[in-house]
Amino acid sequence: MEELRKLEQVQRTLKFMESRAISTSSDPDSNRFLANLILLLVQPCGELDMDNKCTLVSTHMPKISVAFLEEASLLITKESITEAEDERNGPCQNVVDNSMQLDCENETYSGMLQTNFEGMAMVGLDAMQRANSTLEDFCRSYFMFHGMDVNKPQSLFKHLPVLSFTESFIYQLDSLNEKILHLPTSGASVSERGCKDGHQRLITQFTDTFKSDPFRPLVGLLECLGILIERIRDELKCGEEYWALERKLCHALMSQEKISVEDVIRAIHLKSFDYRILNLLLYQLRGEKNHGLNCVFFEAVLKVNDLHMEFLSVSEFLVEVSDDL
Repeated sequence: MEELRKLEQVQRTLKFMESRAISTSSDPDSNRFLANLILLLVQPCGELDMDNKCTLVSTHMPKISVAFLEEASLLITKESITEAEDERNGPCQNVVDNSMQLDCENETYSGMLQTNFEGMAMVGLDAMQRANSTLEDFCRSYFMFHGMDVNKPQSLFKHLPVLSFTESFIYQLDSLNEKILHLPTSGASVSERGCKDGHQRLITQFTDTFKSDPFRPLVGLLECLGILIERIRDELKCGEEYWALERKLCHALMSQEKISVEDVIRAIHLKSFDYRILNLLLYQLRGEKNHGLNCVFFEAVLKVNDLHMEFLSVSEFLVEVSDDL
């Protein structure tokens, strides 16, 4: 969501620039650059006020030549940025880093991941932390529909591992989807923009995997646990459709193209697919005494309350609209 908030700031700045007649309608990339520059200048920076910032830019801009920028680009490498982040975050950050956020230049590690762990559902700490607030909200808002007391630890922790893992896996894919938004879609290839061939191959691989069958590892895990039913498969498909719509809408915003209101409404309806998946999983987990039986019999034993699901669907839509507003 942080990436989308940044995108929203850029869009507002682009509209402001257009109202002041300082945008270049024929060149979206130039407008995007100017919008990012404006956002940088208005950000607080110590004791500097707007006059100080304008004076600094006017004084030093003539000294910043193409050659200077090219030299700076060579110095500001990915490794140096990573080292700076490690220094801020502490020595343990590399150990717990999100497994989907690969060091794409480390082809040895990346190759091991593809060979030994392909198809295995894995989550990183970052995804678990992001999923935490959703899990808390789900427990407080949905447990009552299962006759469960969220204030009783045994009710919460009994089913937490599966619910937490599933939501974290979804958040991990959500983070990857936001990163895909920033990949080049036209013009120069990734390699022409300065990325290594190994980096380009990995970007292509994970992008293709995400767009074709992102939930395959999770589906396999839920099947093994005997808690995958057809309605969960349907909601996973809703998740794929939502992410595809999100990419479509965001690319349209970045290109200043007209967006479809129907697409927006559809995206809002789909957005809470993870809540519906957690709710359906909870029905299956509560019927654990039947664990190991085939899914058809499993679903019949603990029938999903369709009235609750319909009510919650309306509630989810209203909450998503409220959050966006």
